[in-house]
Amino acid sequence: MSAPTQPIVNVCGLYHSFQEGGSSKEVLHGIDLSFARSSITAIMGPSGSGKTTLLRLIGAQYGVQRGVIHLDNQELSPHSQTELVDVRRKIGFIFQSHHLIASLSILENVQMPLSFDPHETTQTSREKAKSLLVNIGLGDHLKKRPDQLSGGQKQRVAIARALIRKPAVVLADEPTASLDQTTGRDVVKLISDLALSHQAAVIFVTHDPRILDFAQRTIHLVDGRLVKQL
Repeated sequence: MSAPTQPIVNVCGLYHSFQEGGSSKEVLHGIDLSFARSSITAIMGPSGSGKTTLLRLIGAQYGVQRGVIHLDNQELSPHSQTELVDVRRKIGFIFQSHHLIASLSILENVQMPLSFDPHETTQTSREKAKSLLVNIGLGDHLKKRPDQLSGGQKQRVAIARALIRKPAVVLADEPTASLDQTTGRDVVKLISDLALSHQAAVIFVTHDPRILDFAQRTIHLVDGRLVKQL
């Protein structure tokens, strides 16, 4: 695997807090990190260490309170809602829960992110979704609904949906937590292979040591502080 080169995400002096009762609880304390294209990073740490908060800040799901995040040379805050939508289109999200739309076929679920792209038609988006699903071994299930699939198959559909736009950054929050050992490794390999094929930066938040075999770098957070990078 080639070494990471061009940074796509830069985090500098990042602090974040939440209101809890009548007081403020700080969950991130001065985080400085960068993530390169064609890289795979695992963020680990105990529950409450700030892993998911960091991921959601990079994904423009939370507003930056203090510090700076740049994604593809664009600062994430402050922005108008329209600008945030544009930023999020550069990001693919994969979660422990699949968040598939139950009333749609898996082909329609994967096709859906392209429906907002003015450069795509119904036909082109359908063909891209079909090609991707065939590529990940679900070509015989295109018309099925999510409830007709296994857990591993649902996660593959969620991966395909996240990567259909070829995002610059792929954020995966505990993507293997509900999967058995073999399926979990297959899912991590699939995310890594598909994302790196178009030079994305892959950032996993995980408690799962299976992911470490695929990661080029492991970051450890404890109590909202960066304590170790390997």
